[in-house]
Amino acid sequence: MSAQDTVPFALWCCSHHLDSYPEALWLAVSAGGDRDTVCAIVGGIVASYTGLSGIPDEWKGKREPLPAWHVANGPDEQ
Repeated sequence: MSAQDTVPFALWCCSHHLDSYPEALWLAVSAGGDRDTVCAIVGGIVASYTGLSGIPDEWKGKREPLPAWHVANGPDEQ
């Protein structure tokens, strides 16, 4: 994939599931190709819309710990 494919596809995924972080990411990953880049773009955009509460608790529980500087300054201190 190239930027000419990646960005429009990522925006298309967001437009179909802007209010559902999991659905947006499952749609993004289903296309194959450069999945990590597409999911990073989609995840960032959709999380900006839904906020931290839009990310499933189970997923948040399995991530790497956030650095202290992020937690101390973030609006959703988790």
